[in-house]
Amino acid sequence: MPRPIKATISVSALSHNLAVVRRHLDQAAQAAAAKSPSIWAVIKANAYGHGIEAAVAGFSAAQGLAMLDLSEAVRCREAGWGGPILLLEGFFEPGDLEWVDRYHLSVTVHTREQLDMLARARLARRVDIMLKLNTGMNRLGFTPDTFQSAFQRANQLRDQGSVGSIGTMTHFACADGPEGVAEPMQVFRDVTDGLGNGPVSVCNSAATLRYPEIALTSGAQAHWVRPGICLYGASPIAGESAEQLGLRPAMSLRSEIIGVQEVPVGAAVGYGALFRADRPMRIGVVACGYADGYPRHASTGTPVVVGGTRTTLVGRVSMDMLMVDLTSVPSVRVGTPVSLWGAEGPSVDEVAESCGTIGYELLCAVAPRVPVERIA
Repeated sequence: MPRPIKATISVSALSHNLAVVRRHLDQAAQAAAAKSPSIWAVIKANAYGHGIEAAVAGFSAAQGLAMLDLSEAVRCREAGWGGPILLLEGFFEPGDLEWVDRYHLSVTVHTREQLDMLARARLARRVDIMLKLNTGMNRLGFTPDTFQSAFQRANQLRDQGSVGSIGTMTHFACADGPEGVAEPMQVFRDVTDGLGNGPVSVCNSAATLRYPEIALTSGAQAHWVRPGICLYGASPIAGESAEQLGLRPAMSLRSEIIGVQEVPVGAAVGYGALFRADRPMRIGVVACGYADGYPRHASTGTPVVVGGTRTTLVGRVSMDMLMVDLTSVPSVRVGTPVSLWGAEGPSVDEVAESCGTIGYELLCAVAPRVPVERIA
């Protein structure tokens, strides 16, 4: 029999979270008497660990999908997605453009080298591009003093027949804080003002939920938002939980108790004897460890739900097991279900906070050896 650990992916939760974002945008648009933006549902990193095919099903109401890998874009097409697909890092070598052409993909362009590759390409159809501006994050994108020349080069390529629509985009480093949007948006407007009426995309998850007004369509421009983590039921905003935002967890990581130990005062639990009982304790052993993707650096006190009762992890996480405090839940025995995060358990954000990281990392890190069940 397989180990009693499983990740469950809820397609209905994915759809629900997309609907929450859609409703949020529509309400802002109605209040401003503007047109609501379109949504690129971001499904990079195997849909944040949830699976490309599950994401295609769950985000069927999105106007487009956005990701990084060509192989994942192909999987979307093979799963039946016929709408726009945006490659968020664009392409990396000339041969990639054959796939971009064949599968009718849109691409982010953020370097002169990519423009050079487009100029040399022989394509059956024009490629729609989103030209990226670095507004202060200093990751990808043309700098403000080189962006307009890049835009002019892209226009030349459009005249030559290799480029279709030319959009503009940027990415916020601090959209979850009040100081994170105003300055980069001013840079974006200053640099892109007057550069045509192509599509515009600036909002990630946090900006979409906090500042939807900056993504509302005005004039002939079509605005696109790019929500990611919120679509999977985790919060992109510090101090505001996913539940408060109306989001549902799409991934639930569950296991079972596989052993119980009665531990006397002063006895150690786990590798390194990092935890010693300060009272007589009942300790449960759970079939989940860092080889399953649960963070090794999770500390004593990290929340876990056992048999419907909230308790905590104790000691160091092992490769295949972790230990939990059962002292307050004496009815628990071998075979009792354990919720590590998700539905019926702590939120992935709570677990991540206890580990000094973010929910993104935990969702993406679930190991291939963990069986995955997709439910409606």
